Amino acid sequence: MVADSNSKSDISFAGLFASSAFSACFAEVTTIPLDTAKVRLQLQKKAVAGDATLPKYKGMVGTVATIAREEGISALWRGIVPGLHRQCLYGGLRIGLYDPVKSLYVGKDHVGDVSLSKKILAAFTTGAVAITIANPTDLVKVRLQTEGKLPPGVPRRYSGSLNAYSTIVRQEGVGALWTGLGPNIARNGIINAAELASYDQVKQTILKIPGFTDNVVTHLLSGLGAGFFAVCIGSPIDVVKSRMMGDSSYKSTLDCFVKTLKNDV
Repeated sequence: MVADSNSKSDISFAGLFASSAFSACFAEVTTIPLDTAKVRLQLQKKAVAGDATLPKYKGMVGTVATIAREEGISALWRGIVPGLHRQCLYGGLRIGLYDPVKSLYVGKDHVGDVSLSKKILAAFTTGAVAITIANPTDLVKVRLQTEGKLPPGVPRRYSGSLNAYSTIVRQEGVGALWTGLGPNIARNGIINAAELASYDQVKQTILKIPGFTDNVVTHLLSGLGAGFFAVCIGSPIDVVKSRMMGDSSYKSTLDCFVKTLKNDV
């Protein structure tokens, strides 16, 4: 969550980057089983194309249970290493750059409240810049997460995260590490901006309820509400991003979007 304040932070960029990266990494470790299930569900239509059987994965809980049963509990954390790489870069940069970018838009001598439009613009910018740098880590994470249970004797495409980076570069070229960059920028820029805008609104609404004050509980509820709102907005773009990263057959973002609408909706 991008913190909002009318006054400039006393914490240095390095301090913001480190604390944000640490928090993001902690969240990644605890939530990656759900993220792995999300990616499997997003790519499921492709996996069962032409198959008359029922979809393999059903719902979030069912998908987690199926992965754990067929591949082992540890499979839910497949992709954790590039996931941590991603959070160190994306999580640190999107928060660390927010105040400098906001100051760039309003001017260093600005006094008073910053308009909502400037906050949204700054949040979108930092989200877009951060994910542009972190896109290779996101790509490798998705590639590792998509590999399910393989038939006996069939080796995995990648032996680990470092092998995945080098294999992609060797077989597909350096530019392939930025596959899905377009929808990834749109997804993370929109989510970052939506989180900021909705966080303030949810917080204001909660504070109008008798008994609520500006404390940790209010901030937690505001963060949950803002996160839910942002994910709902960014979900369609997230599906396109995951499919482009998990399947190299798509020619472009538009091609992936059109084929998804045509075949899966």
